[in-house]
Amino acid sequence: MSLHTAHTVSADSRLMQLQQWLTTIDTPKLAIASLRPASADASFRRYFRLDTADGDSVIAMDAPAPQEDVRPFLHVADIFGATGVSVPRVLAQDVAQGFLLLTDLGSTTYLNQLGNDTAHKLYMDAIDALILLQVQSRPEALPPYDRALLQRELQLFPDWYIGRHLKLTLSEAQSASLNKVFDALLANNLAQPPVYVHRDYHSRNLMVLAAGNPGILDFQDAVYGPITYDLVSLLRDAYVQWDEELVLDWMIRYWERAKKAGLPVNTDVDAFYRDFEFMGLQRHLKILGIFARLAYRDGKDAYLRDIPLVMEYVLKTARRYRELTPLAKLLEALEDNAPQTGYTF
Repeated sequence: MSLHTAHTVSADSRLMQLQQWLTTIDTPKLAIASLRPASADASFRRYFRLDTADGDSVIAMDAPAPQEDVRPFLHVADIFGATGVSVPRVLAQDVAQGFLLLTDLGSTTYLNQLGNDTAHKLYMDAIDALILLQVQSRPEALPPYDRALLQRELQLFPDWYIGRHLKLTLSEAQSASLNKVFDALLANNLAQPPVYVHRDYHSRNLMVLAAGNPGILDFQDAVYGPITYDLVSLLRDAYVQWDEELVLDWMIRYWERAKKAGLPVNTDVDAFYRDFEFMGLQRHLKILGIFARLAYRDGKDAYLRDIPLVMEYVLKTARRYRELTPLAKLLEALEDNAPQTGYTF
């Protein structure tokens, strides 16, 4: 439920169906005429805000089939909500039509609020919420973040970023070199202790709340997987960058609190940092592919503007570890041969 540029409410058939469904809801009493865009995200989902008779506001989700399915959202909302973190409560649902009515966690994202004076407290709150979530992980509750899924995500990088965005084809030697790096990443990722993984725990999906901060959105793709995944999503965010000294400080604070809470983090902080880096590289390679796919398949070319920061993360990590050096060399070679897109590196 990332707060990207809101869609204009248009008189489309889905909207009319949503309005009709809202008229059938008795509790809470809704002011249907107040329906207005709340946010849009990288999927086909749309969100609308509307007022209630008692002066509050609520959120209506439109998740059209066959592209979307609200059942994973409902499942994870129950699981995460039971841990005590702040997620929207489901007030009404129509699974067949793909409509949900949710409590409103407000319109102030972490991205809106983050600054030099606010970042430390906001990130400490987000870290505490993440630990609260992780310590209550149950392996049977969520799908496994297994090798097949991690591998499919990595494949988005050559398919969409290299092939579609850079318009380049890898040689057999280059493909073999890239796959060797992928194998090193996967070996590390799959060796990490598994916990609940939100999969997009970052500044656009965390809402600033007066109590119970942060509000957590966009969790429907949650899985059971590597313990560093959400931490690196938070601290090496594709939409906001912090000095490496700050990132290290926040990472160590998480590590100390996680150990104290009994989470199975690596007891050596340097080894934990390596896990954090390797997990971050898997995520950022995936993101490069996703941003290219959003631009070229879905017409959402604003994401191309976020590619340079993600590529900076990728290159810095690839240059720090011997087994990842082939990736850095490959990217440098690709940059030399890529057409000038304005957004490439």
